[in-house]
Amino acid sequence: MAIATLTTTVLDCPEPRELAAFYATVLGGELEDDGKGDWVQLVGPDRHVLAFQRSAGYQPPSWPSTEHGQQLHLDLHVPRAEWDAAERRVLELGATLLESDHGKRDWRVYADPAGHPFCLCVG
Repeated sequence: MAIATLTTTVLDCPEPRELAAFYATVLGGELEDDGKGDWVQLVGPDRHVLAFQRSAGYQPPSWPSTEHGQQLHLDLHVPRAEWDAAERRVLELGATLLESDHGKRDWRVYADPAGHPFCLCVG
């Protein structure tokens, strides 16, 4: 029997509203704001919650270095036929390509606008 249920994944960042808007465009869903901009959450169509909290002195991960390690990353599924279009769109939204092997693997690594690594994965 499980001890708990995962309800929310929270990312520290300097500008919660901006990062929440990036992920809302990528994932869909509804944004909920605390009114001060210190906590914004994205409630996805599947009811998963991805939240963003303001962190003073935030240091983005330096991938793949361990000096400011990634601590976690998000794997986002994309249908294979839409992979290249999805890449173009996340780059237009402010993501940065960190690693691609030009189609030899089923994932590509990016950084979101605040520097958190995430992967677009096909399967």
